[in-house]
Amino acid sequence: MYALVDCNSFYASCERLFRPDLEGKAVVVLSNNDGCVVARSAEAKALGIKMAVPFFEVRELYERGELHVFSSNYAFYGDISARVMMTLEEMAPEVEVYSIDEAFLNLRGMVTEPDLNALGHKIKQRIKRWVGVPVGVGIAETKTLAKLANYAAKHFAKTQGVVVLSDPRWRERLLAITDVSEVWGVGRRHAEKLRAENILTAADLADSDAETMRRRYSVTLERTILELRGISCLGFDEQPEPKQQVLCSRTFSTRITTLQPLQEAIREYAVRAAEKLRIEHRLTRSVSIYIRTNPNARFEAKYANGATYTLPSPTNDSRLIMKIALQLLQGIYREGYRYMKAGVVLNDLQPEDNYQADLFTPDCGSPKALSLMQALDRINRRYHRGLTFAGQGRQQHWAMQRNYLSPRYTTSWNDLKKVR
Repeated sequence: MYALVDCNSFYASCERLFRPDLEGKAVVVLSNNDGCVVARSAEAKALGIKMAVPFFEVRELYERGELHVFSSNYAFYGDISARVMMTLEEMAPEVEVYSIDEAFLNLRGMVTEPDLNALGHKIKQRIKRWVGVPVGVGIAETKTLAKLANYAAKHFAKTQGVVVLSDPRWRERLLAITDVSEVWGVGRRHAEKLRAENILTAADLADSDAETMRRRYSVTLERTILELRGISCLGFDEQPEPKQQVLCSRTFSTRITTLQPLQEAIREYAVRAAEKLRIEHRLTRSVSIYIRTNPNARFEAKYANGATYTLPSPTNDSRLIMKIALQLLQGIYREGYRYMKAGVVLNDLQPEDNYQADLFTPDCGSPKALSLMQALDRINRRYHRGLTFAGQGRQQHWAMQRNYLSPRYTTSWNDLKKVR
């Protein structure tokens, strides 16, 4: 049996953790530059607020006090996610983190909890008590069915947030009332094609001929069909696949028209990308950058370009990555444009402790460089932006707009909640 634990309206729930006054209130979280809604509480959904709606369309609700708005606080959400996953790891022998707010639990061998419904409620209650985030729990024989059970746990109030599909009759009933588009692994395009073939529900899909569907669509859909029948086809992986790419990219809060602020932005993104590499204990052999104007601007000149450099020896040294990124920028920058976005991309990633060096080139990872980067990371973990390179700029007027940012309650000493 597998359990899927999914946090409810995760970003919005995180914002409520240290704001009990927001319980029962409509809460939304905005995307980068406070552009559009990317997370909604149940109360916000009840107001009719759709996902990805531009903020200006709901600003009136905010100004009337009917809606509470927050800018994305990714450091905060990441820390709360880690606490949720650590709690789950204490409750199951194997945990596979699927996303920032979801995880699969392999319940094999958990003989101390023969009542799966009680186990689901125990998981739900412990995360709520230890972390403060509400979750839904779906338990079934396969991952796809566990996903479906979790969907039911969130959408049917009588379940109290826990659904167990151990009884074939419950499974058949849920499949019969679930639209085919809600099945994990069925995308929007596939759902449209399936409806054209009169496959309207999850039950219709489970009853279809698996081999025929594989020929018409893909082996992935065949596995989905078998999983809906209770035949496990998806393995369990405790360790997530290593990243194939590290990207740091932002839309500027204001348009950039000169080279210097664009250089500051590229330096900033290069340093942030290198930090991510070191957290993952990875090295990069390929550094790419890109810059572009607004592709949708009607009365502005448009320009977009990118460049890539391949290193002879892999590195995660911020100084080297930043230097290469600036050289690439120099080659593609053009005057006379209003730049909207830039990014740094690191590809061809390799493990820090096992990589192929170049025989005729000095190794980029010298002990002194490694020690310096470790010291830099320690300082910046303890003091937010404690040390930066001069070229990153101090004011950063182009930086991402976050006018509704909440404090970093759990990741900054200065933002700790004060109790009076």
